[in-house]
Amino acid sequence: MCTLFSKKSTLCLFATLLLTIGNTYSQDITPAEDEAIVKVTVSSIDGKPRKKDEITFISAKSGKTFKTITNTDGKSMILLKKADKYDVYYNNLNEKEKVQQFEIPQSEGKYTLNLSLKYDPPRTITLKNVFFDTGKASLRSESYAALNDLFDALKMKPEMIVEIAGHTDNVGSKSANQQLSEQRAVSVKKYLTQKGIDSKRIIAKGYGDTEAVADNDSNDGRQQNRRTEVRIVSE
Repeated sequence: MCTLFSKKSTLCLFATLLLTIGNTYSQDITPAEDEAIVKVTVSSIDGKPRKKDEITFISAKSGKTFKTITNTDGKSMILLKKADKYDVYYNNLNEKEKVQQFEIPQSEGKYTLNLSLKYDPPRTITLKNVFFDTGKASLRSESYAALNDLFDALKMKPEMIVEIAGHTDNVGSKSANQQLSEQRAVSVKKYLTQKGIDSKRIIAKGYGDTEAVADNDSNDGRQQNRRTEVRIVSE
């Protein structure tokens, strides 16, 4: 099953149940009687393995969260409870994108499920819950949680290079907006580098009011235009 999230993001999920006999499991994973092994394979739409991708399963019964991270071949394994449904997410830098629900049946004996995910995340992500003081480049404390998630994602993918793009609405002069957008991008970069991300991996750039995504004639439109984006340069 494939889902088109946008022109830039498509995700497909395929699941098959493979019944196994005896101890045909990885030596690193031993399921209990009420558990199944889920072997996860993650790739791009054109079939390239997606390494170091974090896949999250949230139980419909308990609400508990289970996470697994793919290896260099785009593969991983995880133990999940039988007779439960799980919402499946992949980590899209500082937020999670839901795939769909994945069900593990209640079947006797030991068995393995193969779960294959195919997706191409968008190359540009608007950072949610990142705020600055009005007319300034200083980050507000409520931004730290979202930026910490971005830090974790960048730390997990040490080869990734990103651009932090600052944007403003059209209130004020173009030169002032350009300067403010640059300073805000630099503030985000500084936060990430101070936590340990190599500065060479982050490009900070301001675009002022030149790349509006909404009408500047309304408060809501101006709010949408005042944004900070992460643009993936290379992975």
